[in-house]
Amino acid sequence: MTKTEQLDKLAQDGEERLLLARALDKLETARRKNIPACTAFLSPAERVKVEALIAASGHPSHLFFGGYEGAERTVCVFLPDWQEPEDFLALAEEGPVTALRCTYRPEEKLSHRDFLGSILGQGITREKLGDLLVGEGTCDLLVLRELSDYLLQNLNSAGRVRLKVSPLPLAQLTPPVVQVKHIRDTVATPRLDAVLAAAFSTSRSKAADLISAGRVQLNYRECTKADKLVEAGDILSCRGLGKASVKTLGGLSKKGRVMVELERYL
Repeated sequence: MTKTEQLDKLAQDGEERLLLARALDKLETARRKNIPACTAFLSPAERVKVEALIAASGHPSHLFFGGYEGAERTVCVFLPDWQEPEDFLALAEEGPVTALRCTYRPEEKLSHRDFLGSILGQGITREKLGDLLVGEGTCDLLVLRELSDYLLQNLNSAGRVRLKVSPLPLAQLTPPVVQVKHIRDTVATPRLDAVLAAAFSTSRSKAADLISAGRVQLNYRECTKADKLVEAGDILSCRGLGKASVKTLGGLSKKGRVMVELERYL
């Protein structure tokens, strides 16, 4: 299958085609030059699309890496024949992803949006930035190494708050603890509308409306089918409500309803 045929088969629109074409270029570079080659940072939804490309390409050796375990935004690194994933990770401090720490007075209340707006306001595109880990008086930035020196010299403030920016070894990253709400419920059927309603404490009819309006993603892909069956391990996202994961699904209650356990991210 040619590159054009592969993109025709996998891409659903022009934006997705461009994303996959760039990823395919990196894959071909790794194969042709026998060196590691990585994409820009991918959102979870973009990662799902690249994973489909990888499957269609015969599962070439690769890994997704965002600077720390559990990172939401990651690059995809295509590996040469001579390198194993663990070998790449052992040299991560010299790899394509690096970290910077911004410090400021703890009494200044800055948000993820403040930092993201300040960086994007300098003409930097989102794909060059990984996760932004905001804490008390600090924000750790995961960035492509090519951007590191520029931000060290030019990122001086977020909003009206002055920043001090310095390099940070990846090993010293301290990701904030993810806050979740544990939910145990029962549903009449493991359909998307029923499980979504349980996850976000809303009615099944309201959940169905959100789905039909295109506001819901199942495993980071838009899903407009309320009767789509959900499985354990699936991720539900809804614009305006947030994200939840299906931890367990199965078993019947005394009333014959399906038991479900979810985690809603706060």
